[in-house]
Amino acid sequence: MKRNLAYVLLLMLVAVASCSFTNKTFENDDKDKLLLDLITYVLEKGHYEPKVLNDEFSVNVFEDFIDVIDPTKRYFVASDIAEFEKYKYQIDDEIKNTDITFFNVVYERLMQRMGDAKEIYKEVLATPFDYSENESISIKYDEEPFADNRDELKERWRKQLKYATLGTYDSKIVHMDNKDVEVTDEHDHAAHTPKEAESESRKSTETTLDEFFDFVNDLERKDWFVQYINTIVDEFDPHTFYFAPEEKEKFDTSMSGKFEGIGARLQKKSEGAKIVEIISGGPVWRDQRLEVGDEIIKVGQNGQEPINIVGMRLDDAIKLIKGAQGTIVDLTVRKVDGSLDVVSLTRDVVELEESYAKSATIIRGQEKFGIINLPKFYVDFNDYSERNAATDVAKEVERLKEEGVEGLILDLRDNGGGSLKTVVEMAGLFIKDGPIVQVQSKDKGKDVYDDKDERIQWDGPLVILVNELSASASEILAAAMQDYKRAIVIGSKQTFGKGTVQNVIPLNNMLRSNEHGDLGAIKITTQKFYRINGGSTQLEGVKSDIVVPDRYSYIDLGERDQSNPLGWDKISPADYKPWDGYINYEKTIANSEKRMQTSQQIKLIEENAKWLKAEQDETEISLNFETYKEEKEKDKEQSEYFKRLTDYDSKLTFKSLGYEEQLFTKDSVLREKRNRWHKNLAKDVYVEEAVNVLEDLKINNIKQGKLASVKN
Repeated sequence: MKRNLAYVLLLMLVAVASCSFTNKTFENDDKDKLLLDLITYVLEKGHYEPKVLNDEFSVNVFEDFIDVIDPTKRYFVASDIAEFEKYKYQIDDEIKNTDITFFNVVYERLMQRMGDAKEIYKEVLATPFDYSENESISIKYDEEPFADNRDELKERWRKQLKYATLGTYDSKIVHMDNKDVEVTDEHDHAAHTPKEAESESRKSTETTLDEFFDFVNDLERKDWFVQYINTIVDEFDPHTFYFAPEEKEKFDTSMSGKFEGIGARLQKKSEGAKIVEIISGGPVWRDQRLEVGDEIIKVGQNGQEPINIVGMRLDDAIKLIKGAQGTIVDLTVRKVDGSLDVVSLTRDVVELEESYAKSATIIRGQEKFGIINLPKFYVDFNDYSERNAATDVAKEVERLKEEGVEGLILDLRDNGGGSLKTVVEMAGLFIKDGPIVQVQSKDKGKDVYDDKDERIQWDGPLVILVNELSASASEILAAAMQDYKRAIVIGSKQTFGKGTVQNVIPLNNMLRSNEHGDLGAIKITTQKFYRINGGSTQLEGVKSDIVVPDRYSYIDLGERDQSNPLGWDKISPADYKPWDGYINYEKTIANSEKRMQTSQQIKLIEENAKWLKAEQDETEISLNFETYKEEKEKDKEQSEYFKRLTDYDSKLTFKSLGYEEQLFTKDSVLREKRNRWHKNLAKDVYVEEAVNVLEDLKINNIKQGKLASVKN
């Protein structure tokens, strides 16, 4: 079944937004119960693969909610959990009957235990720590049991707080050892003896905890209830999410392309907030010191004592990190390599321009190639005729053709996806016509989205670069070009693996009348997409034709690392004919693999990836200061060793196109951005190998006359 894509998308959005499947009346004087009723109904009727509300579902909600509110197991004791367990197999029945007894019981006990925790940490921090003692702490909290009593709980707090003070103690000892170092931070008081350093560290930690608990005290019951609702929602899949009214407003803002804050997407982890995406043009992107995989563990405001966010709800941590444009946030970060660093960032609005496609020419000897970098598949849903990814890439291709390039690289690394319509149009730039992607909705047949324009804008050699963070729309394009054998895909073993489509439903649209005000919205998974060969990209992603290791090779960053992802499956393939424009396609891949095996830079990248994996797997940490220093020094030496990666020089020359060169005379900031981009590209072994592959493809390419003009 083939349909006009724009028409199908419009019908789908209208149908979902109006909730045409609604045939139920919702009336409840209790806002929480009304919310639960609405959301579970939408999930049952609208989710692509709704879960059965049974005992297994109940157990999952039970365990996940406890983990969400007490991830480091420093509030509840074993007797609390035993008491809660009488609800372990009843939550599914409670949901069906719009009952929230389990939440009420857990919430009331949590408030009590948080009051107890304030007394415990005060007691612990009143006693000096002995850093000469040989003891350690396990930070794999999910494998630790709950404490049996208050004494055990206090011991757990003691170790956690001792661990929290180690870094502060170390920095103050460093000041003592380096008397020539000028202390410029008024909050970082230099200690003159180990005893003073230890005392200052405890005081600093106590101040941080006081601020943390003040922050938690400001939370209302409704804030905790949203966490409970999202625990239920999260059982369906990791991309289905309930937005409370204020969060829905922020989501709308982000969808409009304006991000105010640090420009990073975060994921909840027991040891802090993990950076899972860096938004092009934002403060983190511009600063270059943070990377995907780093974990934020403390947040400070412009030089003030930082607040430890370990164990804090992600929403609350984000509130601390976000802030008005121009203000400064200090982030204490555990880097991917295990080292600790403090990074100060000035909050800003993400520069939208850096999310747009950009291109450059690559010169090697007498040969010239082109590269197009596409950070995301952007579009203005209100006016498609406005700037969008497909038309922008088409313009860049035409400009590169005018420059006389002999091969093209499309860089989709770190591209998290975006508009499906732009993917179909963009794929059409490189093939004559045919299917691009298949989409399947709940309880319906598949729709095949085709490129119907027989013109080809670029029929020369094509390479697509991907990595573990290439997701969704990026995977559709890479998969289509791979299935057609139109391009060679170079990159990580597999891409992110997100093969689902979501839509946002305002809950107020479900009600005929509402006395409770704005109820927020739910983002719900409604479809799955499949490549034209019939396989899903869900979980498995796109497997590169040429696998090149990177520093994330052994770290789980994809859909498979998310909670409750939908599974992989396949449907019947679409009717398509592979591209016949290359001779010895397989030989080109084999030649590249041979080069990769002898590359010293690739070997160093592989070595770095294995070291990073080993560092992340180390969950037992010594609380002995001498051992701590030794391990820190080893990590520093290894980190320095791997800095050689940035010394690489591909000997390739990168140049901006003529139209940009003219802009540089009036825009020095744009010139600096492009110079930085070109400098990084020259150190990029993946781009270098893409050029090698283009050279092979150029030799083997069957020329089919002149290249067609730009598609409209």
